Amino acid sequence: MKGVLLGQHADDQVETVLLALSRGAGLPGLSAMPVRFERCGMVFYRPLLNLPAAVLREWLVRQAIAFADDPTNRDERYTRNRIRARLLPALAQVFPQFRATFARSARHAAQAQTVLEEVAMQDLDTVGNPPVIQAVRVLSTARQANVLRHWLSMQHATPSTAQLDQLLIQVAACTTRGHQIHLKVAAGHVMRQGSCLHYAVIDSGAGGKSRWL
Repeated sequence: MKGVLLGQHADDQVETVLLALSRGAGLPGLSAMPVRFERCGMVFYRPLLNLPAAVLREWLVRQAIAFADDPTNRDERYTRNRIRARLLPALAQVFPQFRATFARSARHAAQAQTVLEEVAMQDLDTVGNPPVIQAVRVLSTARQANVLRHWLSMQHATPSTAQLDQLLIQVAACTTRGHQIHLKVAAGHVMRQGSCLHYAVIDSGAGGKSRWL
């Protein structure tokens, strides 16, 4: 299969994991960069993710292959560059095998995320699409969060941790017919419509009317 080869290496992967940790990311962020992914019908590969930057650089020099150093990589105004300049050398002193262990942790996170997505799809089949509120309430809190996050991702909406926590609180409190749910998420709102949750965005091309998804 034809595809595009990308040059990210093991140091890039470690930096990505550390950035995700610094932001309090969940499993998708901690999974870092996948070895293979597809976008717009094209397949992309990262065959160098297990290769340290220094080893790659030494090989290029030995092979007399010209390469360019991006001068912005030394600009420590950027968090990734501070990680590269200050944190990676410290990790190398304390944990010499940190590249391999971080990569293994990223793979574990990716595998766990795959399982969560499979569970979310099964739970969405159970609670319905759009989700029936009372069916969602039957699930454990963790599975409620998982299935609602998955449902929102299908609407191209990614809730923050605070938004998802608030949605869970509102779902838990939704015990009467008159209880309303209305929460801003991404470009739209999660609302209660009858017995179900719905996601609505404001369609500027429709006179500012809500468009239910």
